[in-house]
Amino acid sequence: MPEELNVGLVGCGFMGKAHSNAWLNTGKFFNLPIQPGMKAICALPEDEDALRRMAENWGWEGYVTDYKELVTREDIDLVDVATPNNTHAEISIAAAEAGKNVSCEKPLAMNVAEAKEMLQAVKEAGVRHMVWFNYRRVPAVALARRLIDEGRIGKIYHFRAQYLQDWIMDPEFPLVWRLRKEVGGSGAHGDLNAHITDLARYLVGEIDEVVGMSETFIKERPLEAEAVGLTATAGEKRGQVTVDDTVLFLARFENGAVGSFEGTRFGAGRKNGERFEINGEKGTLAFDFERMNELEFFSREDPEGLQGFKTILATEPGHPYMEAYWPPGHLIGYEHTFVSQAADLVKGIAEGTELKPDFEDGLRNQEVLDAVLKSCEERAWIKVGE
Repeated sequence: MPEELNVGLVGCGFMGKAHSNAWLNTGKFFNLPIQPGMKAICALPEDEDALRRMAENWGWEGYVTDYKELVTREDIDLVDVATPNNTHAEISIAAAEAGKNVSCEKPLAMNVAEAKEMLQAVKEAGVRHMVWFNYRRVPAVALARRLIDEGRIGKIYHFRAQYLQDWIMDPEFPLVWRLRKEVGGSGAHGDLNAHITDLARYLVGEIDEVVGMSETFIKERPLEAEAVGLTATAGEKRGQVTVDDTVLFLARFENGAVGSFEGTRFGAGRKNGERFEINGEKGTLAFDFERMNELEFFSREDPEGLQGFKTILATEPGHPYMEAYWPPGHLIGYEHTFVSQAADLVKGIAEGTELKPDFEDGLRNQEVLDAVLKSCEERAWIKVGE
């Protein structure tokens, strides 16, 4: 077994920072069979100054400005893709064809067709692959999965989830890439609903059919300087928002459960309000990421007169992932979800064990997302995968 898993990261934005922190620290918290080696970070030539600073600040050995150079380097074992959505397929497929293991930010692709191409590429190349649905690594969420697997809430009836943010409510907020369909694919749907759809599949099971609705509240926004010519003609000061601001949908699961989902960037006062509640025959589990160290649990099997929601502080050594971090009662944060996923990724590649969520999960997630968008257009129930 080699001593290091050498990583090349593509992307130096918000996710590039989150991933860099994960690669820098995962070996410091977790007892790994091999250590990650931070070989190189990559971004476009116009970002070279920021790229150089990021490489120096986060401990990357070097940087390049062409992902094609990165994926063909002999000293790279894993290519980590943390770029805007419209580049995921191109970079991931190139990495797989070069024989590199691949990890990719969510959503996996712009659409089902791209996701299928990406899955086929990693399968044909025989490389390992993972999607960064980091909320699976929240200890309280993983604890919810354990309690479900143990039968603590019995047969599941309801899954309801919201992902609420408010960062684009100002009509003068600029037309960033996440608001342009040709780069993001969709808006709050692909950004936020992708996460809660993955949690639904992780906790409850596969989704059979969906019906949805969408709305774009602010249809024009000021152009960023670099966006001139992309969404408006030169000289115009505003451009069209071409994605959704909110998408809501209902779902039927294959196991008979029903679900409701809401993703919005217009939830005033909600900064990262990712929530779910799961109702079963024996009880309920509830989670809110803005209180990410807590899981609420109600059991109908408690004695009559003593029933009520219990708030579990998921920081004990017996809770998922917490043995790697701090003593009981000492909280972890958003960044640790990436640290924990990086640890699982290194272990899985080094030991040949299962990596989840993988590109197959990314495709199944994308099938749900695409079915919802089709439903919004046709105003009808749509079978997932058809």
